[in-house]
Amino acid sequence: MKIAIATINDPSLNAAKKLLPHLSSHECHVFNKSQDHEEMGAKFYIYKKVDDIMPTAWAEFDAIIFIMATGAVIRKIAPHLKDKATDPAVIIMTLDLKRIIPLLSGHLGGANELAVEITSKIKDCVNFVTTASDQIKVLAFDMFAKKSGFSISHLKSLAVVSNAIINKKQVQVVTYPCMVELVKSFEGYKEENFVFISPDDFENFREDIPSVYITPQKLPNSDLQIHPDEITLGLGMNRDTPVHEITNAVKRFCYEHGLDMSQVTKLASFTAKSDEVGLLEYAQQTGIDLEFFDEEAINALTQDFSPSQATKFFNIKGVSEPASLLASKNKTLFLSKRIYGAVTVAASF
Repeated sequence: MKIAIATINDPSLNAAKKLLPHLSSHECHVFNKSQDHEEMGAKFYIYKKVDDIMPTAWAEFDAIIFIMATGAVIRKIAPHLKDKATDPAVIIMTLDLKRIIPLLSGHLGGANELAVEITSKIKDCVNFVTTASDQIKVLAFDMFAKKSGFSISHLKSLAVVSNAIINKKQVQVVTYPCMVELVKSFEGYKEENFVFISPDDFENFREDIPSVYITPQKLPNSDLQIHPDEITLGLGMNRDTPVHEITNAVKRFCYEHGLDMSQVTKLASFTAKSDEVGLLEYAQQTGIDLEFFDEEAINALTQDFSPSQATKFFNIKGVSEPASLLASKNKTLFLSKRIYGAVTVAASF
């Protein structure tokens, strides 16, 4: 992390110097009123008023550690607050480094994790974590998303979901089997708090409890959505299909299904397509890795796929669907193939 340590007098500056050895794995900058130099790998900067450093600290640092009074910190950060998705982590420490408060952006910003790291290194340092889910040790979906490397949509709906879990009520998670296991293995999971619904099983969907969707797609609702962002697109095409047709097919597929090209990390197809100029040009233009799979790998799959002309011509179960599945991280086909003229597209994650 890139950390700004803000001090206001000589005692707090001395405390910052004592703190620095415990933050050696981070990039630290110390803002103070008396010294301008470099020491213990950290850069020191002189300022006159706390207000002068706030725009830079807020915009350019992952975390700000204030060694000063809580009331002063609250007043100084208040004009800069935006939302929990973008605000930096804010931590307050006492002069003796024995008390630490993760004040802001505890989960997504990393304040809670940084506070835990510091308390583990400083003897008798007490961490005053105020985040309810951390105190009572229940699953927090923002931490689930962060640690899993997933993105979040409709973050404002997190409070409704979190409050239900904290109050020992149920929430409904709409997702795929591979994600069910990931949720169940995450810290704080308690069976009684969760109802899981498959996207193919909406007849059991409940309207009376908060919902969380874990899917690569960005859905047209206001519920909390968590998005695995490593999508594989399987591509099939007729012989000599030009690159612009493939490009347009993928764009339309993503538009129709709430996907973003930034989520696509891999392309996949059948080995017979490995000399398709249009496909190779598309992979080169997008900079996305392209992988091919042979007849043996495709036919070894046990899943059922959509009927395909590839069965007739190549004696294989399909192209876009099985190829996307084989190249995907979680081996989950979540969008069956769509046909756009000479191009077929399917998506797995």
